[in-house]
Amino acid sequence: MPKFASLPMPVPMPKVIALFGLLLIASLAPPAFAGKTQNVVLIVSDGLRWQEVFQGADPLLLDAKNGGNWVSDADMKKRYWRETPQERRQLVMPFIWGTVAKQGQIFGNRTQGSDAHVTNGMAFSYPGYNEMSVGYPNPAIDTNEFGPNPNASVFEWLNKSPDLAGRVAAYATWHNFYDIFNQTRSHLVIQAGWNAPPKSGDASKDALFARLFDTTTQFDEEDVSNSFLQVELLDYVKAHQPKVLFVGYGETDNWAHQGRYDLVLESAHRTDGFVKELWDTMQAMPQYRGTTTFIVTADHGRGSGPTEWKEHGVKEKGSENVWIAVIGPDTPPLGERQNVGAVTQAQIAATVAALVGKDYRKDVPKAAPVIADVLKGP
Repeated sequence: MPKFASLPMPVPMPKVIALFGLLLIASLAPPAFAGKTQNVVLIVSDGLRWQEVFQGADPLLLDAKNGGNWVSDADMKKRYWRETPQERRQLVMPFIWGTVAKQGQIFGNRTQGSDAHVTNGMAFSYPGYNEMSVGYPNPAIDTNEFGPNPNASVFEWLNKSPDLAGRVAAYATWHNFYDIFNQTRSHLVIQAGWNAPPKSGDASKDALFARLFDTTTQFDEEDVSNSFLQVELLDYVKAHQPKVLFVGYGETDNWAHQGRYDLVLESAHRTDGFVKELWDTMQAMPQYRGTTTFIVTADHGRGSGPTEWKEHGVKEKGSENVWIAVIGPDTPPLGERQNVGAVTQAQIAATVAALVGKDYRKDVPKAAPVIADVLKGP
């Protein structure tokens, strides 16, 4: 007796409708961003005000009485004063304005209708770093000494991806990043504070660096100097080629708290140079050339006026205002943004993930959406 293939059983109509609905939803869901970026670096200059970034030196603080400057008023003006904000800001941050703003985008000049702000309601460091790296604020984080972060950052989340595992790292001057990124749980590569860096393999260089760490007087026991961090950072990038990287420079905040406006400007200028050095180093490497995006920002703003500029927090008006700059192969060169909708610090996390083709909000729906304008392609 010949065998015949059995006919399929008819599918009930409600299941057909449900299946069709699922397929329709899947077809409408936005795909993960697929651009040229393969590597992302998020860089923070701690507590650097938007005023210095967009307007350069504040004339009120070039005065030694208000600025606490050890440099004479005449020398301060010679170094940092020019007639227009465009000239002054170029003096302080030539790479940001000569390269990043021209080839990418920068948000946060409130005099031009561009609003970039934090949403955490605290306007100081730990809440800001949590917000930008997690994608949403946590009101329980109300002190810089909060301890290990209960929230998983986008860096921890990305480190779980098979294609990125072990290629995500954080280098920062502030020791508290071991808690902010919860290294015990996240197992991220973290180098922060005055912890001696791993050996580079160059014996003479390692010996010199160890001596400097051992013998340098610590201005702050939690914060290593930016220059020390830069050496460690460049060595790590060259040796290990991370694909997602966090970099935190702290001196702009430290000198402001000390009331030294001359050193705020100098550290901002040097930080700009460190960002350029990192960009040039990575662009010279085949692994990074033409496939790397930098996001440069601050964790909080500061107050204004003759004394309020030294501090920040909810009691200092304007501390919630920040700035965000982006340069990379997928960011249209729209320059200084004017009269655009507000962007927030919380949007950075999803943007970091999207740039490397990952949908962070799919797993963390409470995270803020991406900054769409920097993901549109050239």
